Amino acid sequence: MNQFVTLLVGGLFLGAIYSLVALGFVTVFKATHVINFAQGSVLLLGAYVIARLHASIGFWPAVLAGVCAAAFASVLIDVVLIRRIRRADLGTLAILTLGVDILLATELSRRIGTDVLSVGAPWGNHVTELFGIRVATSRVVAGCVAAVLVAGFWAAFKFTDWGIAMRSAAEDGETASLMGIRRNRVAAAAWALAGGLAAVGGLFLTSFPAAGVTGGVGLLALACIPAVVLGGFDSPGGAVVGGLIIGVVSVLTAGYQEELSFLGRGLGGVAPFAVMLLVLLVRPSGLFGTRELTRV
Repeated sequence: MNQFVTLLVGGLFLGAIYSLVALGFVTVFKATHVINFAQGSVLLLGAYVIARLHASIGFWPAVLAGVCAAAFASVLIDVVLIRRIRRADLGTLAILTLGVDILLATELSRRIGTDVLSVGAPWGNHVTELFGIRVATSRVVAGCVAAVLVAGFWAAFKFTDWGIAMRSAAEDGETASLMGIRRNRVAAAAWALAGGLAAVGGLFLTSFPAAGVTGGVGLLALACIPAVVLGGFDSPGGAVVGGLIIGVVSVLTAGYQEELSFLGRGLGGVAPFAVMLLVLLVRPSGLFGTRELTRV
């Protein structure tokens, strides 16, 4: 029982990190109707900048630089590429972001090489004990940061002019433009927010117990795709819930790997996608996604 509770708590903290990255996917989709597969390489970029700069300028300034670099890269993708073909179909836009992801990830992997870069987090490999359960301090900090950022996002989404503009643009972009909402500004803010959230997620995904920043870190964002699909591409709340579910499923299946060995090795990496498929069979739009009705 103690093992189950330990894995459950660890899964929730990991899910909080996934929620941040998934929230970036949802934000971009709501603002521009683009499935941003470049999120993984942007996550890697943010973690890479932090790892390279923390020794010279300090950890927290490096985190700020990493977040800004990731946000700027995301906005650049929108301004230079997406805006030019915004009227293209969903598949074309998704493939474009996938191409950007491959190019950026390849360049960053070339720069990192075979090295494993430390992000220099001040909590190091410390472990925190909560009610008799030992959890990596980095995961506890990640959970707290995620809670603050999600709460801030919810408040901004509900009560600020930007949130109202984004919801209006997502509901009916043409009407929103006629009402004076500048869709390009809304889109740029959404892409910047997505990049910043990816960088924060990358920071915690490369902190202990992870080894550090490697060329394959960007692939970790793939684990967030089931979270987005599970919650619904147009639901910020769904992204949070989906991230928590996927985090718990990943940790539990990895923790009980020996008991589930008859299902094969590496179950922890496959289980989130299996859960996603099962949910899609019942709710194609995700748990909280908006169902589209077509009159014929």
